[in-house]
Order: sequence, then C-alpha cells, then structure tokens
Amino acid sequence: MRYSNVALVRSAVAGRQWRRHLPPALLLIAFAGLLLAAARPVARIPLPWARTSIMLAMDVSLSMRVNDIQPTRLAAAQEAAKLFLRDLPRNIDVGLVAFAGSSHVASRPTLDRDPVIAAIDAFQMQMGTAVGDAIVLCLAELFPDQAIDVGEMSFGSSKNKGRSLDAQAKRPPKEFVPVPPGSNNSAAIILLSDGRRTTGVDTLAAAKMAADRGVRIYVVALGTVAGAAAAPEGMAIYLQLDEETLREVARMTGGEYHHAGTADKLRSVYENLGSRMEVLTRETELSGLLALASCLVALSAALLSVFWFGRIA
Repeated sequence: MRYSNVALVRSAVAGRQWRRHLPPALLLIAFAGLLLAAARPVARIPLPWARTSIMLAMDVSLSMRVNDIQPTRLAAAQEAAKLFLRDLPRNIDVGLVAFAGSSHVASRPTLDRDPVIAAIDAFQMQMGTAVGDAIVLCLAELFPDQAIDVGEMSFGSSKNKGRSLDAQAKRPPKEFVPVPPGSNNSAAIILLSDGRRTTGVDTLAAAKMAADRGVRIYVVALGTVAGAAAAPEGMAIYLQLDEETLREVARMTGGEYHHAGTADKLRSVYENLGSRMEVLTRETELSGLLALASCLVALSAALLSVFWFGRIA
C-alpha cells in the first residue's frame, strides 16, 4: 500500500510499541514472584485468630452486694463485663463461669454474645468463694478432650467407685504434656473476685494447672485488702481480699493482676484487656500468597498477548 504521509504511519506504529513489551514484562515479574515464593519467605503479621477462646470467671458470692463500688460490686462487674463483650472482636469465643460456694458454667464458649449477656444479667448470689473450682471449670471448658473433673479433684478419684454405664463408655482422656506458662495464644481466663477462697480446690493448685497448659489468667480484684468495708455483720472474712494469692495466680500463669477500686477503674480494666486480645502477631509464611499473585500476573500476560496479538508469545 502507498501512503501519502510517512510521518503519520510512523506516529501510529510508535503509539502501540508499549503493547509489545507489556506481556513479556508481566511474565518476567511472574517468574520473579514464583522464585521468591520458592524461598518460603515469612513475615510477622498481626492477624485475628479465629480459634481464640476466653473464659470469664465471675464471683457471685454474697460479698458482691456491698456498695463500696457504686451501685454495688456485682452491678459494676456486670456492666463492665458487658462492655468488654461489646468491644471484643466478634471472631473470639467467650464463655462464662459463675462461682460462689460452688461453680457452674453459665454459658459455654460461643461467638454469640447474647447468651453470655443474658447469663450475666441472671446472676444469683450465694455464700462461699470457690476460686480454684472456677479456674478448673474454665480449663475443663477450654480443653474438653482432657476430661478435667472438678468433682474428682474436690472429693477424690472415682476409680474405685461405682460409675454409670455412660461414664464407662467415655473415651480415655487425651495424654497431657505440660507446656511453658503463657505459651497458649488461643485461650485465656479473666478471673474477677472480691474475696478469698473458702472452699473447693486450692487456688494455687488450680493456677498451676492453667500454667501447665499455657493459659494466662488475668485477675481483676475488687474489695479491700485490710478487711471489711461497709459489710453486713458477720461477713468480714468474705470481704477481705486475698491479694497475695491472686497476684501469684497472675504471675504463675504469665497473666496480669489489676485491682479495680471503682466502677470506672473496673470498666477500664476490661477495656484494656479487650484491646490486648484483639489481634495476635504471628509469623506467617507468604509462599502461597506470592505464588497466587504470580500466577494471576502470568495469566494477565497471556490474556493481553492473545487479545492484542492473537498469540501467547
């Protein structure tokens, strides 16, 4: 074909020169990404951990009706706990254990906050304070395959006692191997109490069980260390906070101890705990992500080559 203006043809060809180079360049980038992925690089990335479970263990003994924290210790604790649940990431399971003279699971670990809040609102106060039982019961919920039994620890082994057919049919518990304290990043216990142990499993023995499983216990203490404060007659022993033991529980397990003397302080403690448990920084391998990105770049190069030039080359 004859052209009247060579400069016009030259400008049209030059305008499309970049298309010739883009598919090969993308292919080279893809190969470089695959080589980098083969080296299996890792990076410390803050990620939400979907398997995290937190157990709240809340004291509902009669001393919680004292009003040195307005309106009462129990009401302030309930409000702070609900605030904590509201701010906690939705991908973390939360369970609830209520304890006084005995302990019971008020709500199994769940992603749904409504049953936990309903259980908090339905607390019934009782006599006594079984701090150790509450810790053991939390561990039983966190490790259901280990067959942890609070009753057996309190009243002795049932090996030589009669058992129901259902109990005999249970599978043997999984073998337990201790781990370093505080090493379990997928489970934690938040313990709130205003007194001292009066019954049940020894508090430090229960804390040792948590430490051997790597579970941190964050202790939120209410009340006074010296003795009674605005206490009904005859309740001084229940109002005296065993701060020494509760501090040791936190130290043994790699957790933290907080003394909440007011309702505002109690709420701030729960808020801070929630912010610390929001994400976990973990070493994550990036090979899969780099390989996927490289394959997408190579596919883009092939599609552009076919679309522009009718061939893959």
